[in-house]
Amino acid sequence: MIVREGGLDHPATAALLTAHLADMHASSPPGSVYALDLSGLAAPDIAFFTAWDGDTLLGCGALRTLKDGDGEIKSMRTDATVRGRGVAQAILDHIIATARAAGMTRLVLETGTGTMFDAAHRLYARNGFVPCPAFGDYVATEFNRFLCRPV
Repeated sequence: MIVREGGLDHPATAALLTAHLADMHASSPPGSVYALDLSGLAAPDIAFFTAWDGDTLLGCGALRTLKDGDGEIKSMRTDATVRGRGVAQAILDHIIATARAAGMTRLVLETGTGTMFDAAHRLYARNGFVPCPAFGDYVATEFNRFLCRPV
């Protein structure tokens, strides 16, 4: 498995992100989906990463640089056919290393609740993320959770 920056222009990435957005909308209350589409992930303050096994896309994730020196994790997604192979961990490790190299001091993220998000909660807890207050423009609700950890 190789994790590298880029991949937004690959058709497999478009398909993975389309599935990601569809799942987020199906599993979240109206107005509670903060996942980014291809154009949102192409913003200059976002580094986008993809994990590959040869020519097969395994997953993706992104790191947004926030104005206060924090980094926000966005769009973590593993292809359903390869879940359980450590793809999300590899991408998260790459994001943490990138944040550290960039001099960020804290990583933050917003995620949902419910069965769809249980694996993500376990991943983040294993990696030292703890609950924190809402950040940026997010508004806390009963559905979403905010997590952070030092870099």
